[in-house]
Amino acid sequence: MNLNELSYQIIGTAIDIHKSVGPGLLESTYENALAYDLREKGFKVLQQLPMPFVYKEVKMDVGYRIDLLVEDTIIIEIKSVENLAPVHYSQLLTYLKLSDKKLGLLMNFNTKVLKSGIHRIANGIEN
Repeated sequence: MNLNELSYQIIGTAIDIHKSVGPGLLESTYENALAYDLREKGFKVLQQLPMPFVYKEVKMDVGYRIDLLVEDTIIIEIKSVENLAPVHYSQLLTYLKLSDKKLGLLMNFNTKVLKSGIHRIANGIEN
């Protein structure tokens, strides 16, 4: 399965969750529901994966964590906020660079229609 097919499956699963429970819940609720449903579909999902920061060849554990990593390829950053801020996009982009991954999904579940809260970040380019 290529990145586009995998992201399509992830987005569809997230939309189903949002249709079922709606907006207004904690980020951790959506994270756990999405991880559960993706695992039920047979995907490998890691949650709250530590993201070390390497500075001058020194690996530092400074508390960064990836919400979800699916099939060792796609990073998912989950939010449940009124509006996404530029820092949310920057956070995901930084995680992509630090982990050398090509695609990330920024999902804000606090929207009326989840489709408007999903943003793909790929190789530093939002689309």
